[in-house]
Amino acid sequence: MARGYLARAIARASALKVYFDARCWPDVVRESQEAVELFLKAALRRVGVEPARTHDVGDSLRASAIRFPEFFASKIPDLAYVSAVLAGDRGPAFYGDERRGIPPDQLFNQSDAERALEQVSFVRELCVRLLEETEDKGA
Repeated sequence: MARGYLARAIARASALKVYFDARCWPDVVRESQEAVELFLKAALRRVGVEPARTHDVGDSLRASAIRFPEFFASKIPDLAYVSAVLAGDRGPAFYGDERRGIPPDQLFNQSDAERALEQVSFVRELCVRLLEETEDKGA
């Protein structure tokens, strides 16, 4: 399951360039959230934790910190922050602000997309390393 989540996360992360090149800033943010969610759920599954059926897995990461190697556990506050921020952006990046009648492309700009890409890269690096290192040890 962890490897499957990881593969899907990598595929989504790879697709982000298409959205970025098309200047579809809200779509970069939305798809970044999905990639991060899958990366983090892969990490949780790798250490034997059934991920919560929620878009923000920060609480699950914090509650399971002791199960992770130090290099990963030390970054859990940052990973949880990224998870929370992107989960909060998920709806508005897709629907906009329906209450105020503001479409997604007026809520998100290039700097938001660049931030999201940086966050995906950060999460990806840690999660790929986790799965590679724990797989080598037979986990």
